[in-house]
Amino acid sequence: MSLRPLSRFGAAMLTTGGLGHFRPAPGTWGSLPPIALAGALMLLGWRPEGAGLISSIGYHSVLALVIIVFCWACVRFGDFAEVHFNKKDPGSVCADETAGQCLPLLALPAAATAGPVPLALTLTLAFLTFRLLDILKPWPAGRLQRYPGGWGILLDDLAAGVQAVIIVQLVTRLAF
Repeated sequence: MSLRPLSRFGAAMLTTGGLGHFRPAPGTWGSLPPIALAGALMLLGWRPEGAGLISSIGYHSVLALVIIVFCWACVRFGDFAEVHFNKKDPGSVCADETAGQCLPLLALPAAATAGPVPLALTLTLAFLTFRLLDILKPWPAGRLQRYPGGWGILLDDLAAGVQAVIIVQLVTRLAF
């Protein structure tokens, strides 16, 4: 299959604005923007639960938009990236981590974000849980990575994100 070169826009999207070029651990760098964004939204009063309907809708809408945009980028430009970097699921592509990291930040219980300490602990838990699951790739994540092109780049990270949702929800609901 002959593909056009990866465009600058496509490269910027896939590397989450260039974070995928940072070393070591480009996936970790790509997972940081959703954590920073969620923290900033919550500090500004937009919370996932307990601060009013408008606040909750705003918070979830922003994270949903990030998920949609970076999933689209993976699917749209993933084939080009694999040709450009000459590798399946290239490490510099971290849009998949950006999308997947948003998932465990959704629908957090109000108590988990009620103050600076619970908020910091919750964001740290979401970050570390997602990163660990993304690296270990427990079933079905490892299998999903076998899909070709952008879908293979993306699906394992979404699976890790869903697995992280379960853990973060359990821990935060029991701990707070």
